[in-house]
Amino acid sequence: MYTFEQKEKQGILNVKISKEEWEEAVEHSYEKNKSKYSIQGFRKGKAPRKVIEQNYGDTVFFDDAFDEVISNEYSKFLQENPNVTPADHPHVDMNKFTVEDGLEATLKFDLMPEFNLPNLEELNVKRGKVNVTEEQIEHELETTRAAHARYLEQDTPAENGDFATIDFVGYLDGEKFEGGEAENYRLELGSHTFIEGFEEQVVGMKKGEQKDLNVTFPENYGAENLKGKAVVFKVTLKKVEKKVLPEIDDKFVSDTTEFETLDEYKKSIKEALEKSEEERNERDYEVALLDAIADKSGIDVPNSMIEHELYHMIEDFEHRLSHQGMTLDNYLNYLGKTLDEFKEERKVDAEKNIKTRLVLQRIISENKITISEQELDQNISDYASKYQMSLEDFKKAMRPEDYAFFENNAIMTKVLTFIKEKNENKK
Repeated sequence: MYTFEQKEKQGILNVKISKEEWEEAVEHSYEKNKSKYSIQGFRKGKAPRKVIEQNYGDTVFFDDAFDEVISNEYSKFLQENPNVTPADHPHVDMNKFTVEDGLEATLKFDLMPEFNLPNLEELNVKRGKVNVTEEQIEHELETTRAAHARYLEQDTPAENGDFATIDFVGYLDGEKFEGGEAENYRLELGSHTFIEGFEEQVVGMKKGEQKDLNVTFPENYGAENLKGKAVVFKVTLKKVEKKVLPEIDDKFVSDTTEFETLDEYKKSIKEALEKSEEERNERDYEVALLDAIADKSGIDVPNSMIEHELYHMIEDFEHRLSHQGMTLDNYLNYLGKTLDEFKEERKVDAEKNIKTRLVLQRIISENKITISEQELDQNISDYASKYQMSLEDFKKAMRPEDYAFFENNAIMTKVLTFIKEKNENKK
């Protein structure tokens, strides 16, 4: 049996298990686990409970039995009280236990936060305007120009903007240090690729010249043994190349692009920038809408939910790091941070994720937003077309979990459209 009370944002479930219920749970644990124990003179799984308890201790089945009775009582409580929604798994304390009297335990859990959605027609969130400037177009032209640059070898001293091919060896207290050596390294002078003072001292060197560069690593450098240390790099300059940029004119455009004139090319750049900015504005608009709804809902997220979200965020981050051949420990060492500091920095994002999910779930539920099979097929078809596949062929290659991805994508598109229409007062 159980009793339940709610104190502010926490649920407290007091559970009492009788002697008979406890004995039944222990017996069930024995039946479930007896094959795990080897007892001399008995075939595995055939030893009587008393014999196993004599060999492994009277309480050998207690932990499993305890988990079972608590889980059963908790499940029963949730089924009989659908209005109570825990925010996370309960913390269990055993208050009293004897074989003669059974046990008493307390389960404490944070409750899902209560909140009310604001009026979606009163959010007053505005979509950003598309405004592509001449400076943006010129920047794209310069990027194209740089991509077609020529590099001419020079016999003159190296200058900022030149590309210097160098060999170098780094010494700390007269000894080579790891990672401080390279051959035929092509360095753009003035790019600030290397630590402060290195590139500046290469400027003025001539082809074939050797030089000792005295530099100091910054205090926040990633490698612990080099932080704030003065070192010497022995550098040999092997080649100097000057970057020569082509003129952007009609001939260049017709030779390097699908367009015939510079004006046509600039027009295409502007259209591409406008499309990109429009898509970015739409994403920002959607985020601003969800942020406004979450803020106006006044959701107070329990710490247990934030910790749970942080756990999954870090787990996902570790997974992505593994694809880059890194571990979380290595990454944190490079940043000079502890795991607790790393988690603390992400608490705001974790809380925001939770609030966004909660308001989306509430909007979907209250407005009975669903997707039809036709809408799901359309979502899949749009994706399949990117790979020049038919809907039928693409669906044949899909795994069961892929359907969940497309279903979620389709429902998200529909609910965001619903929110936008409300915000813009469209009927």
